[in-house]
Amino acid sequence: MSIAVESMWNLEPGAELIISGSAWRIQSCLPHLGRVTLVDDDGETWKTSLSELMHRPDCRPSTRTRTDLPAADRGRQPKAMDDLEEHQREIVMLRMEHLREAQTGYRSGDPLDALPHEPRPQYNADTTTLTQRRHAKARELQKAAAEAPAQARANGLHRVSMRTLVRWDTAMARYGPIGVADDRWLREATGHAISPELREALFAVYAESADRRSKLTMRDKERLVHQYVREVFVSADAEPSYGEATDAEPADTASVQIPNYDTLRAIWKEWFGSNGARQRYARSAAKAKQYATGRHIVVHRPGQVVALDSTVLPVKVLDNVFGDPVSVYLTLALDIYTRSIVAFRLSLVSDKSIDVAMVLRDMMMPLPMRPDWGNDVEWAYPGVPNTVVAEFAGYEVAGLPFFPPETVTTDHGSVYRNHHLVEVQRVIKANIKPSRVLRPTDKHSVERTFGAIQSLLFALLLGYQGTDVADRGVDPEADACLTVTEMEHLIATWVVKTWQNRRFGSYAPSWDPRGDHSPNSLFAAAMSQGGFALRIPPAELYYQLLPRHKVMIHGKRGVKIKNLWYDSRALDPYRGELSRCGGRHKNKYVIHRDPRDPCFVFFQDPNTHDWHTLRWTGLPEEGEVPAFSDARVREAMRELRKRGLAPKADTELLPVLLELIGGSIPVEKWPTQLSKRRRTEHAREVAQAAAAATDRPSEAVKREPPTRPADAPSARIASPDSKVVPLRPKDRAQHVHDAVDNERRRHREAAVPDQLPTPPDLSERLRASSLLALLDDDFDDDAITAGEAEEEASQ
Repeated sequence: MSIAVESMWNLEPGAELIISGSAWRIQSCLPHLGRVTLVDDDGETWKTSLSELMHRPDCRPSTRTRTDLPAADRGRQPKAMDDLEEHQREIVMLRMEHLREAQTGYRSGDPLDALPHEPRPQYNADTTTLTQRRHAKARELQKAAAEAPAQARANGLHRVSMRTLVRWDTAMARYGPIGVADDRWLREATGHAISPELREALFAVYAESADRRSKLTMRDKERLVHQYVREVFVSADAEPSYGEATDAEPADTASVQIPNYDTLRAIWKEWFGSNGARQRYARSAAKAKQYATGRHIVVHRPGQVVALDSTVLPVKVLDNVFGDPVSVYLTLALDIYTRSIVAFRLSLVSDKSIDVAMVLRDMMMPLPMRPDWGNDVEWAYPGVPNTVVAEFAGYEVAGLPFFPPETVTTDHGSVYRNHHLVEVQRVIKANIKPSRVLRPTDKHSVERTFGAIQSLLFALLLGYQGTDVADRGVDPEADACLTVTEMEHLIATWVVKTWQNRRFGSYAPSWDPRGDHSPNSLFAAAMSQGGFALRIPPAELYYQLLPRHKVMIHGKRGVKIKNLWYDSRALDPYRGELSRCGGRHKNKYVIHRDPRDPCFVFFQDPNTHDWHTLRWTGLPEEGEVPAFSDARVREAMRELRKRGLAPKADTELLPVLLELIGGSIPVEKWPTQLSKRRRTEHAREVAQAAAAATDRPSEAVKREPPTRPADAPSARIASPDSKVVPLRPKDRAQHVHDAVDNERRRHREAAVPDQLPTPPDLSERLRASSLLALLDDDFDDDAITAGEAEEEASQ
């Protein structure tokens, strides 16, 4: 019984139908009653009508039992020419030529593309019939097979008859050239016959070698399989078999069939994959797989996912203080959707949590125009005029996207896993998530960006070190000619002028894969599709992103943070009072501190919410102190303990601190005579202090003069927002010596508050006490004293 519904259905008992994705086998069919009985794999019976089956849209005949399909297509996807090997495709095309010649008389099938000797007399369509041409072709192929049997067997033409030509012709008309192919070429891959005992042994060895043991070769795993089979399944008086089973073998001592090494190796690779991974990474990948969700994130807007990473700059640069060649670190933030470099930083030390926080702040703020940039790099995205953005920002804005990030993807460095970054992501309302272990797709875009910048920019600069030590030049340090500031300006100019206008290759958007797009054009398209939220963070964001310290306010000395005391008049209303905060840090005040510049900390007034700068009480009143860091403070404390000193105020720390910063009085310890390591340390401290001064807003801070006695001499107070000016080695040494002298002079003046009378000269003392002293030559006899004048007036 068959029904014509798109194709002929076979409804004989045993035929299979696919209904709603489940396989049902026909148990019986009564065509005169229009009833059919089906049964599934679980044995459940379903009786229905033929009419219902015909009109079900989810019912189709199974390809495993369809007789109208070739054998190579039953239970599998349809075969195609791509499934054949190269030599098999050549055989198919040769068979096609023979069939076309038998049909039309021409090997190409077209009279306009005929060979010089075509058509041959036995294949001339004007004088012969199709049957005659097929018989002639069969005789020709049989004769060729008798003359060259090896070549005919290689081409699959050694057993071609009249029936074979008819079958090929019918299959070619129905399925195309693939119908001429031999179904045995595409037979079902049944795999290897594995017994349950061998399967258990393979999985036991895999669990042992993949999780517990060190890396093993396939030969070692083969021996473990034999050991498991021998000890678990084979009795003591029986041996495992390595060949075909024999009928003479007793049933009670039947050996387990173990394939040879090559078969076991193929089975292992098919079941468990290749064993090229290291044991450490294989274990971490297996652990990550346990927590995998199987869901993929589709990035469809700017700021949805931002990749953040740091690397050593492959170009040697000169520090801004001594001019020595140093290595710097490049921290890069890349927007995944637009591939825009939204922020970057150069630092002489490895990035810290404060550097990451400042990079996140930079990507939320518009990039200001620089003096040497032209109008071609100004903000020109449609939808938001340049004047509007400049009015909100307060300065001219360059053409670089800025937005608050939603998700920031990082690596597993310790700088991204600390309490400070947890507080930062709470403030900016973003998720900072590390990439998955052994999942390069999570952060591959920023890694490829590093490689692109290296090939497009860094490789062309002097001081480039190459990708490997073997590829390095003679002396990259001697070739360095750009300072850190110049390198930062060069990278910023290259980003806004070159990278943002560079044409995409494989990173074109999915909605226009062949279009011409760049990071700028893609950001403009995103603005047209979803709009743009003009949100510029306030200046107070800098203070909110700094590390927090919970301390008490001392009545006279202020607050103590990291062994240093800070004070200001802004603390006067809260001296000796407890904070109203509860919880773990009850009754304490929050102080924000920039680790790059310990000279200042920042305090937010609990009542007015204004930010105030607290100055280190050990700073000199005159001049400026060279930049220093936390490491320098710890070194100063160690030096004090080594000398046995116990200072009562921070002012006593300054001479030791300055001595450690700039060297002591002897010439051999001047900065010009310092070692390269010491000069690099000083350059790093100056660079960090300069970065902190640049990030610190200058208008939002309420500057309070430090608390001083009323009778103390007036002096110029260094502004907390002043820039750190790099000094030359000679000027830096003289600057340190002047600061030490001024500090010592201030201590002497403070020890003697009253001004002593100036003693007379030595000549005056001798004239006043000598009896032989004569009157001065210019003595006027007419001059009278004031007493004589009064006496005369009274008379």
